[in-house]
Parts: sequence; C-alpha cells; structure tokens
Amino acid sequence: MTESSPYVRITEPSGARPSRRDFLYIATAAMGTVGVAATIVPMVAQLEPDKATLAAGGPVELDLSKMQPGQQVIVRWRDHPIFVVNRPAAALKTLQSPKLLERLADPQSDEMQQPTYAQNWHRSANPNYGVFVGICTHLGCIPLYYPDPSASEPATDWLGGYFCPCHGSKYDLAGRVFSGVPAPYNLPVPPYRFVNDHMIRIGENPPNSHFDFASIRQI
Repeated sequence: MTESSPYVRITEPSGARPSRRDFLYIATAAMGTVGVAATIVPMVAQLEPDKATLAAGGPVELDLSKMQPGQQVIVRWRDHPIFVVNRPAAALKTLQSPKLLERLADPQSDEMQQPTYAQNWHRSANPNYGVFVGICTHLGCIPLYYPDPSASEPATDWLGGYFCPCHGSKYDLAGRVFSGVPAPYNLPVPPYRFVNDHMIRIGENPPNSHFDFASIRQI
C-alpha cells in the first residue's frame, strides 16, 4: 500500500475537514491526563478492504490487535465511513459520569440508532471498542475526532468525543449526541460482530441477532 491508495490516508484527530470521499483514514491520539499527543502510524496493508467486497457492500473485517488505547481507525462499509475507536479506561469512566449524562439528548439510547446488542451505556458489543457510522445525523457531514477530555477545543468544558465543524453538533465517545445541537439523533451503530478476540466483521450481526441497518434514523 502506498500514499496514493484511494482507500487510506493519515490525519491527526482534529485535522482539516474531511470530505464525503475521505472514507478511510487513521487518526491516532495518545490520551493522557494532561493532553493529547497526536501520532502518525504506519499504514497497515490489511486495513484496505478488498475492492470486490467494497463494490458488493459486503462485510468488512478489521484487525484490532494493532490499535492502541485512544487510537481511531475509520473503514469504509457500504460507502459509509465507520469509526472504530479503542477507548481507554479513563474514557469509559467518563461515559458513565453524571456530568456528561446530564448534557446528552439521548443518554440511554432510547432511539433505536443501534442494534440491541449495543443498546447499553457504552453503545457497543465490547466496552473497549466503539463502532459508529461517522456521519452527523444533522446534514451528513463527517464529525472530527477530539478525544482529549481536558482540551479547550472544540468547546469549553469538553469531555472528549466528536465535533461536527459544519453546524456545531457534538457527540461523546459512545456516539451519543449532546442536547441543544442541530443533530437530532445519536450516531448510528452498524451491524457488526467479533470474529475472535482481535477481529471484528462490520456489516454482519452476531448469531441469533437480526438488526436491520435500514431501520436507523439519519437525516
């Protein structure tokens, strides 16, 4: 894989605004108690899905074993950017904080923007990994990744999460939307399952689960 690959590019967590064509890139951040240290990691060949798979809209596999806490990888599935983030212990603690929950529009995920196996406080099949459709539920822009809970940007009293630069919608690191922003819904969670401890398959439900991705609400 080279830098000319149409499927991969490297950015920083709060880099330039991505376009709808920027479907696959890696954003990394070393999350600490003081701030964020953004790092660029080598491109990994297995992150590029097979072109026939992309064309058919079939499931896409992602190896999580090389992801560090705080790192995010974005893959393409059905022409959607899918955010996959490795959430460290501090981030998981924040997701349960009353200070955060009181600021969210749908903290309990009552709107079915996710399969039942992700309808929990971390909105995922495994608390350590968040998996979301990376398209703002307002007007379809791609939110930027700001994982640092101590940063003054993109907003004061920031607790870490996603910020949409188009109209100011905000989401936490579980993809839950904040109150008082244009976006009406949490970020959707696509169907996915763990093939093993280190591999997920996006676009395929676990056995005995029947989540229909077409049922989510996104405007």
